[in-house]
Amino acid sequence: MKNKTNIVAWGVFVVLAVSIGLYPILYFVEGREFGLLPSKGDRLLNNVFWNIGFYGHIVFGGVALLIGWMQFSEKIRTTYIRLHRSVGKLYVISVLVSGVCGGYIALHATGGWISTLGFMGLAIIWLLTTLNAYRAVRNKDMDLHKGLMIYSYAATFAAVTLRIWLPLLHIIFDDFVVAYRLVAWLCWVPNMVFAYFWIRRRGLIIG
Repeated sequence: MKNKTNIVAWGVFVVLAVSIGLYPILYFVEGREFGLLPSKGDRLLNNVFWNIGFYGHIVFGGVALLIGWMQFSEKIRTTYIRLHRSVGKLYVISVLVSGVCGGYIALHATGGWISTLGFMGLAIIWLLTTLNAYRAVRNKDMDLHKGLMIYSYAATFAAVTLRIWLPLLHIIFDDFVVAYRLVAWLCWVPNMVFAYFWIRRRGLIIG
C-alpha cells in the first residue's frame, strides 16, 4: 500500500512539474492578453529590460521545472550518470538566469513592497541553494549536494504551488492584490518547510 501511495505521489509530482514547466509556452501563443500581463501598465510592458527579465524568468524557470524532477530519480542517477550530470548543469544554468531575472522583475511585482520582498526572498534562496549545491558536488560532498538540491527544487516548485494557491486565495479574499501579496510568500515558504523535514527524514547533513 505504501509503495502504491509513493508511486501515485511521484506521478502527481512529475505531471505537475512537466505541465507547469510547459506553461510559459502559453505566453507566446496567447500574447499580451495572457496571465498577469493585462494587469501591467503600458509603460512597463514596453520596457525592454522588464521584458528581458520577464521572459528570461519564465522560459528558463520553465526549463528548470521541466527537467529538475529527473534529478530525483534514483534510476537515472545510478544508470544514466552522464545524463544526470548534463541535466544538472542545464538545471543550474537555467536557475541562475531565471533567478536573476526573477529578482529584477520582483521590483515591479503586483501588490507593492510586500510582494516584492516575498519574490525577492524566493529568488535569493533559489540562487544560493543552487550555487551551493553545485559547489558541494564539485567538492564531492554528496550529502550536502543532495540536501541543497532538495531546497533548490523546492524553490523551483514554487511555480507550481503559486498556481495552486493563487486561485484559492482569490476566491477566499475576493481581491487579487491581497491574494497576490499572500502568494508571494505562500508559494515558497511552506515548500522550504517541507524540504527541511524531507532532508531530516533522509538523514542528509547540511553545512
